[in-house]
Amino acid sequence: MIRPKVLFIGGSLNQTTMMHKIARELPECDAYFTPYYASGPLWLMTKLKMLEFTIMGGEFKRKTLHYIKSNNLKLDYEGKNDNYDLVFTCQDLIIPRKIKKFKTILVQEGMVDPPDWRYHVTRFFGLGRWCASTSMTGLSHQYDYFCVASEGFKELFIHRGVNPGKIRVTGIPNFDNFEKIKNLEFEHKNFVLVATSDIRETTKLENRKKFLLNAKKIAGDKKIIVKLHPNEIAEKRTAEVKKYLPDTLVYQDVNIEPMIANCDALVTRFSSTIFPAISLGKEVYSNIDTEEIKKLNPIQNNGTSAKEIAKVARELLASTEPINRAKEKNKYFEDLKANTKQLLKRKLALK
Repeated sequence: MIRPKVLFIGGSLNQTTMMHKIARELPECDAYFTPYYASGPLWLMTKLKMLEFTIMGGEFKRKTLHYIKSNNLKLDYEGKNDNYDLVFTCQDLIIPRKIKKFKTILVQEGMVDPPDWRYHVTRFFGLGRWCASTSMTGLSHQYDYFCVASEGFKELFIHRGVNPGKIRVTGIPNFDNFEKIKNLEFEHKNFVLVATSDIRETTKLENRKKFLLNAKKIAGDKKIIVKLHPNEIAEKRTAEVKKYLPDTLVYQDVNIEPMIANCDALVTRFSSTIFPAISLGKEVYSNIDTEEIKKLNPIQNNGTSAKEIAKVARELLASTEPINRAKEKNKYFEDLKANTKQLLKRKLALK
Protein backbone atom coordinates (compact mmCIF):
# COMPACT_ATOMS: atom_id res chain seq x y z
CA MET A 1 0.00 0.00 0.00
CA ILE A 2 1.40 3.41 -1.02
CA ARG A 3 1.63 5.87 1.87
CA PRO A 4 0.21 9.35 1.12
CA LYS A 5 2.88 12.05 1.05
CA VAL A 6 2.02 15.13 3.09
CA LEU A 7 3.91 18.43 3.31
CA PHE A 8 3.63 20.46 6.52
CA ILE A 9 4.58 24.13 6.18
CA GLY A 10 5.78 25.68 9.43
CA GLY A 11 6.59 29.30 10.21
CA SER A 12 6.73 30.57 13.76
CA LEU A 13 7.46 27.99 16.44
CA ASN A 14 3.76 28.03 17.32
CA GLN A 15 2.83 27.16 13.74
CA THR A 16 5.54 24.52 13.40
CA THR A 17 4.59 22.72 16.61
CA MET A 18 0.97 22.73 15.48
CA MET A 19 1.99 21.06 12.25
CA HIS A 20 4.00 18.45 14.15
CA LYS A 21 1.05 17.60 16.40
CA ILE A 22 -1.18 17.06 13.35
CA ALA A 23 1.47 14.91 11.66
CA ARG A 24 1.61 12.67 14.74
CA GLU A 25 -2.10 11.95 14.25
CA LEU A 26 -1.48 10.78 10.67
CA PRO A 27 0.94 7.86 11.17
CA GLU A 28 -0.22 6.30 7.91
CA CYS A 29 1.19 9.26 5.96
CA ASP A 30 4.75 10.05 4.91
CA ALA A 31 5.27 13.49 6.48
CA TYR A 32 7.72 16.17 5.34
CA PHE A 33 8.31 19.60 6.86
CA THR A 34 9.54 22.97 5.65
CA PRO A 35 9.80 26.51 6.98
CA TYR A 36 7.30 28.98 5.52
CA TYR A 37 8.31 30.14 2.04
CA ALA A 38 7.16 32.04 -1.02
CA SER A 39 7.58 31.97 -4.78
CA GLY A 40 8.27 34.66 -7.37
CA PRO A 41 9.46 38.14 -6.29
CA LEU A 42 8.86 37.43 -2.59
CA TRP A 43 11.08 34.35 -2.83
CA LEU A 44 13.85 36.54 -4.26
CA MET A 45 13.36 39.08 -1.46
CA THR A 46 13.82 36.33 1.14
CA LYS A 47 17.08 35.27 -0.54
CA LEU A 48 18.26 38.89 -0.39
CA LYS A 49 17.35 38.89 3.33
CA MET A 50 14.83 41.69 2.86
CA LEU A 51 12.10 39.84 4.77
CA GLU A 52 14.01 38.79 7.86
CA PHE A 53 11.27 40.28 10.07
CA THR A 54 8.70 37.80 8.72
CA ILE A 55 8.17 34.07 9.34
CA MET A 56 10.04 33.46 6.07
CA GLY A 57 13.35 34.54 7.57
CA GLY A 58 15.35 35.61 10.57
CA GLU A 59 14.83 34.03 13.98
CA PHE A 60 11.52 32.43 12.94
CA LYS A 61 13.18 30.44 10.19
CA ARG A 62 16.17 29.48 12.33
CA LYS A 63 13.96 28.19 15.13
CA THR A 64 11.76 26.23 12.72
CA LEU A 65 14.76 24.55 11.08
CA HIS A 66 16.21 23.75 14.50
CA TYR A 67 12.90 22.24 15.61
CA ILE A 68 12.63 20.10 12.48
CA LYS A 69 16.19 18.79 12.86
CA SER A 70 16.10 18.27 16.63
CA ASN A 71 12.86 16.25 16.33
CA ASN A 72 14.28 14.13 13.49
CA LEU A 73 11.54 15.22 11.10
CA LYS A 74 11.97 14.86 7.35
CA LEU A 75 12.98 18.17 5.83
CA ASP A 76 11.88 19.09 2.32
CA TYR A 77 13.14 22.65 2.16
CA GLU A 78 10.66 24.87 0.28
CA GLY A 79 8.73 21.79 -0.83
CA LYS A 80 11.14 20.93 -3.62
CA ASN A 81 9.79 17.35 -3.77
CA ASP A 82 7.03 18.13 -6.25
CA ASN A 83 4.79 15.16 -5.58
CA TYR A 84 2.42 15.60 -2.61
CA ASP A 85 -1.01 14.19 -1.93
CA LEU A 86 -1.78 16.90 0.63
CA VAL A 87 -0.30 20.13 1.99
CA PHE A 88 -0.90 21.67 5.42
CA THR A 89 -0.20 25.32 6.20
CA CYS A 90 -0.99 27.65 9.10
CA GLN A 91 -1.17 30.78 6.97
CA ASP A 92 -2.40 31.62 3.47
CA LEU A 93 -1.23 35.24 3.17
CA ILE A 94 1.30 33.75 0.76
CA ILE A 95 0.64 30.53 -1.14
CA PRO A 96 3.72 29.22 -3.01
CA ARG A 97 2.85 28.72 -6.67
CA LYS A 98 3.81 25.08 -6.92
CA ILE A 99 1.62 23.84 -4.05
CA LYS A 100 -1.57 25.26 -5.57
CA LYS A 101 -2.10 22.07 -7.55
CA PHE A 102 -2.18 19.94 -4.38
CA LYS A 103 -5.02 19.35 -1.97
CA THR A 104 -4.51 21.83 0.85
CA ILE A 105 -5.72 22.32 4.41
CA LEU A 106 -5.32 25.68 6.12
CA VAL A 107 -5.16 25.60 9.93
CA GLN A 108 -5.82 28.72 11.98
CA GLU A 109 -2.69 29.71 13.89
CA GLY A 110 -4.29 31.84 16.63
CA MET A 111 -5.59 35.39 16.93
CA VAL A 112 -5.96 37.38 13.70
CA ASP A 113 -5.53 41.12 13.32
CA PRO A 114 -8.65 43.30 13.18
CA PRO A 115 -9.37 45.04 9.86
CA ASP A 116 -7.67 48.43 9.60
CA TRP A 117 -6.93 50.77 6.71
CA ARG A 118 -4.42 48.27 5.27
CA TYR A 119 -7.11 45.61 5.14
CA HIS A 120 -9.54 47.85 3.26
CA VAL A 121 -6.89 49.21 0.86
CA THR A 122 -5.62 45.68 0.16
CA ARG A 123 -9.10 44.40 -0.64
CA PHE A 124 -10.07 47.47 -2.65
CA PHE A 125 -7.01 47.35 -4.92
CA GLY A 126 -6.54 43.56 -4.92
CA LEU A 127 -3.02 43.83 -3.44
CA GLY A 128 -1.03 40.94 -2.00
CA ARG A 129 -2.78 39.68 1.16
CA TRP A 130 0.45 39.96 3.11
CA CYS A 131 0.09 43.76 2.88
CA ALA A 132 -2.73 43.55 5.45
CA SER A 133 -1.13 40.94 7.71
CA THR A 134 -3.30 38.29 9.40
CA SER A 135 -6.51 40.29 8.96
CA MET A 136 -6.61 38.64 5.49
CA THR A 137 -6.30 35.09 6.80
CA GLY A 138 -8.46 32.68 4.81
CA LEU A 139 -9.03 35.06 1.91
CA SER A 140 -6.70 33.33 -0.56
CA HIS A 141 -9.41 30.70 -1.19
CA GLN A 142 -6.49 28.51 -2.29
CA TYR A 143 -7.29 25.60 0.01
CA ASP A 144 -9.86 22.85 0.32
CA TYR A 145 -10.65 23.13 4.02
CA PHE A 146 -9.97 25.71 6.71
CA CYS A 147 -9.78 24.29 10.25
CA VAL A 148 -10.66 26.99 12.79
CA ALA A 149 -10.59 27.40 16.56
CA SER A 150 -14.25 27.99 17.41
CA GLU A 151 -17.73 28.81 16.18
CA GLY A 152 -16.97 32.45 17.00
CA PHE A 153 -13.98 32.45 14.66
CA LYS A 154 -16.03 30.66 12.01
CA GLU A 155 -18.51 33.53 12.13
CA LEU A 156 -15.69 36.08 11.96
CA PHE A 157 -14.07 34.45 8.91
CA ILE A 158 -17.39 34.12 7.10
CA HIS A 159 -18.05 37.81 7.74
CA ARG A 160 -14.71 38.63 6.10
CA GLY A 161 -15.53 36.58 3.01
CA VAL A 162 -14.42 32.98 3.60
CA ASN A 163 -16.59 30.30 1.99
CA PRO A 164 -18.65 28.73 4.84
CA GLY A 165 -18.55 25.37 3.05
CA LYS A 166 -14.78 25.19 3.49
CA ILE A 167 -14.67 25.90 7.22
CA ARG A 168 -14.38 23.08 9.76
CA VAL A 169 -14.60 23.91 13.46
CA THR A 170 -12.03 21.51 14.91
CA GLY A 171 -10.27 23.54 17.55
CA ILE A 172 -6.57 24.22 17.03
CA PRO A 173 -3.47 22.57 18.57
CA ASN A 174 -1.66 24.61 21.24
CA PHE A 175 -4.92 26.40 22.15
CA ASP A 176 -7.23 23.53 23.03
CA ASN A 177 -6.23 22.59 26.58
CA PHE A 178 -5.62 25.67 28.73
CA GLU A 179 -6.43 23.71 31.89
CA LYS A 180 -3.04 22.00 31.65
CA ILE A 181 -1.19 25.29 32.23
CA LYS A 182 -3.20 26.22 35.31
CA ASN A 183 -0.71 24.79 37.83
CA LEU A 184 2.55 25.70 36.08
CA GLU A 185 5.16 27.25 38.36
CA PHE A 186 6.83 30.63 37.83
CA GLU A 187 9.29 32.51 40.02
CA HIS A 188 6.88 35.43 40.58
CA LYS A 189 3.20 35.60 41.53
CA ASN A 190 0.38 38.13 41.74
CA PHE A 191 1.79 40.51 39.14
CA VAL A 192 0.51 42.27 36.03
CA LEU A 193 1.83 40.65 32.88
CA VAL A 194 2.40 42.87 29.86
CA ALA A 195 2.71 40.96 26.58
CA THR A 196 4.11 43.13 23.81
CA SER A 197 3.84 42.59 20.07
CA ASP A 198 6.16 42.83 17.08
CA ILE A 199 3.98 45.44 15.38
CA ARG A 200 6.90 47.76 14.65
CA GLU A 201 9.15 44.91 13.53
CA THR A 202 6.54 44.13 10.89
CA THR A 203 6.51 47.72 9.58
CA LYS A 204 3.39 48.95 11.41
CA LEU A 205 3.04 51.80 13.88
CA GLU A 206 2.61 51.55 17.65
CA ASN A 207 2.79 54.07 20.45
CA ARG A 208 4.75 51.87 22.87
CA LYS A 209 5.13 54.71 25.40
CA LYS A 210 1.35 55.08 25.64
CA PHE A 211 0.92 51.31 25.89
CA LEU A 212 3.44 50.96 28.73
CA LEU A 213 2.14 53.91 30.71
CA ASN A 214 -1.39 52.55 30.40
CA ALA A 215 -0.15 49.22 31.79
CA LYS A 216 1.42 51.12 34.72
CA LYS A 217 -1.92 52.79 35.41
CA ILE A 218 -3.72 49.43 35.32
CA ALA A 219 -1.17 47.79 37.62
CA GLY A 220 -1.30 50.42 40.34
CA ASP A 221 0.86 49.13 43.20
CA LYS A 222 1.32 45.66 41.70
CA LYS A 223 4.56 44.47 40.17
CA ILE A 224 4.76 44.63 36.36
CA ILE A 225 6.50 41.99 34.28
CA VAL A 226 6.95 42.54 30.55
CA LYS A 227 7.20 39.61 28.16
CA LEU A 228 8.64 40.76 24.85
CA HIS A 229 7.44 39.20 21.61
CA PRO A 230 9.98 36.65 20.27
CA ASN A 231 10.42 38.71 17.11
CA GLU A 232 11.39 41.90 18.92
CA ILE A 233 14.99 43.06 19.26
CA ALA A 234 15.52 42.29 22.95
CA GLU A 235 18.21 44.82 23.83
CA LYS A 236 16.48 47.72 22.10
CA ARG A 237 12.98 46.97 23.42
CA THR A 238 14.21 46.24 26.94
CA ALA A 239 15.91 49.66 27.08
CA GLU A 240 12.66 51.20 25.92
CA VAL A 241 10.66 49.47 28.66
CA LYS A 242 13.19 50.53 31.31
CA LYS A 243 12.92 54.13 30.16
CA TYR A 244 9.23 54.30 31.07
CA LEU A 245 9.01 51.52 33.68
CA PRO A 246 12.47 51.42 35.32
CA ASP A 247 11.61 48.83 37.99
CA THR A 248 9.98 46.39 35.59
CA LEU A 249 11.30 42.89 34.93
CA VAL A 250 11.66 42.07 31.24
CA TYR A 251 11.70 38.58 29.71
CA GLN A 252 11.87 37.37 26.11
CA ASP A 253 13.05 33.83 25.37
CA VAL A 254 10.92 32.09 27.98
CA ASN A 255 7.61 30.24 27.80
CA ILE A 256 4.80 32.69 28.51
CA GLU A 257 2.34 30.05 29.75
CA PRO A 258 3.75 29.82 33.31
CA MET A 259 3.68 33.61 33.44
CA ILE A 260 0.01 33.67 32.46
CA ALA A 261 -0.80 30.98 35.04
CA ASN A 262 0.70 33.06 37.87
CA CYS A 263 -0.28 36.62 36.93
CA ASP A 264 -3.32 38.50 38.21
CA ALA A 265 -3.92 40.41 35.00
CA LEU A 266 -2.74 40.51 31.39
CA VAL A 267 -2.23 43.68 29.37
CA THR A 268 -1.74 43.26 25.63
CA ARG A 269 -3.21 44.32 22.30
CA PHE A 270 -4.24 41.60 19.82
CA SER A 271 -2.14 38.72 21.14
CA SER A 272 -3.34 35.10 21.28
CA THR A 273 -2.32 35.19 24.96
CA ILE A 274 -5.72 36.68 25.73
CA PHE A 275 -7.30 33.24 25.28
CA PRO A 276 -5.49 31.24 27.98
CA ALA A 277 -5.62 34.29 30.27
CA ILE A 278 -9.37 34.71 30.07
CA SER A 279 -9.92 30.94 30.26
CA LEU A 280 -8.00 30.89 33.55
CA GLY A 281 -10.07 33.74 34.95
CA LYS A 282 -7.42 36.44 34.71
CA GLU A 283 -8.27 40.10 34.19
CA VAL A 284 -7.58 40.91 30.54
CA TYR A 285 -6.95 44.38 29.14
CA SER A 286 -6.62 44.45 25.36
CA ASN A 287 -7.89 46.15 22.23
CA ILE A 288 -10.61 43.51 21.96
CA ASP A 289 -13.84 43.60 23.93
CA THR A 290 -13.99 40.95 26.67
CA GLU A 291 -17.28 39.52 25.41
CA GLU A 292 -15.78 39.22 21.93
CA ILE A 293 -12.80 37.32 23.38
CA LYS A 294 -15.16 34.89 25.11
CA LYS A 295 -17.05 34.41 21.86
CA LEU A 296 -13.87 33.71 19.90
CA ASN A 297 -12.22 31.59 22.59
CA PRO A 298 -10.89 28.32 21.07
CA ILE A 299 -12.68 25.05 21.78
CA GLN A 300 -11.26 23.33 24.84
CA ASN A 301 -11.31 19.64 23.88
CA ASN A 302 -8.52 18.31 26.11
CA GLY A 303 -5.90 18.58 23.39
CA THR A 304 -7.68 16.57 20.70
CA SER A 305 -7.78 19.24 17.96
CA ALA A 306 -4.92 17.63 16.03
CA LYS A 307 -6.90 14.38 15.99
CA GLU A 308 -9.98 16.22 14.64
CA ILE A 309 -7.89 17.93 11.96
CA ALA A 310 -6.43 14.54 10.99
CA LYS A 311 -9.99 13.31 10.35
CA VAL A 312 -10.50 16.21 7.94
CA ALA A 313 -7.23 15.26 6.22
CA ARG A 314 -8.32 11.64 5.75
CA GLU A 315 -11.62 12.80 4.30
CA LEU A 316 -9.84 15.06 1.83
CA LEU A 317 -7.30 12.41 0.86
CA ALA A 318 -10.17 10.03 0.09
CA SER A 319 -12.01 12.62 -2.01
CA THR A 320 -11.85 12.40 -5.79
CA GLU A 321 -13.45 15.81 -6.41
CA PRO A 322 -11.14 18.71 -5.48
CA ILE A 323 -12.71 22.16 -5.33
CA ASN A 324 -12.29 24.43 -8.37
CA ARG A 325 -10.31 27.13 -6.59
CA ALA A 326 -9.67 29.36 -9.61
CA LYS A 327 -13.40 29.79 -10.14
CA GLU A 328 -13.99 30.58 -6.48
CA LYS A 329 -11.16 33.11 -6.42
CA ASN A 330 -12.69 34.92 -9.41
CA LYS A 331 -16.06 34.99 -7.65
CA TYR A 332 -14.39 36.61 -4.64
CA PHE A 333 -13.08 39.49 -6.77
CA GLU A 334 -16.44 39.84 -8.54
CA ASP A 335 -18.21 40.10 -5.18
CA LEU A 336 -15.59 42.56 -3.92
CA LYS A 337 -16.07 44.75 -6.98
CA ALA A 338 -19.86 44.71 -6.56
CA ASN A 339 -19.63 45.50 -2.83
CA THR A 340 -17.23 48.37 -3.51
CA LYS A 341 -19.62 49.89 -6.07
CA GLN A 342 -22.50 49.67 -3.60
CA LEU A 343 -20.38 51.33 -0.90
CA LEU A 344 -19.44 54.19 -3.22
CA LYS A 345 -23.08 54.68 -4.25
CA ARG A 346 -24.16 54.89 -0.59
CA LYS A 347 -21.44 57.46 0.17
CA LEU A 348 -22.41 59.58 -2.85
CA ALA A 349 -26.08 59.41 -1.84
CA LEU A 350 -25.23 60.66 1.67
CA LYS A 351 -23.41 63.64 0.20
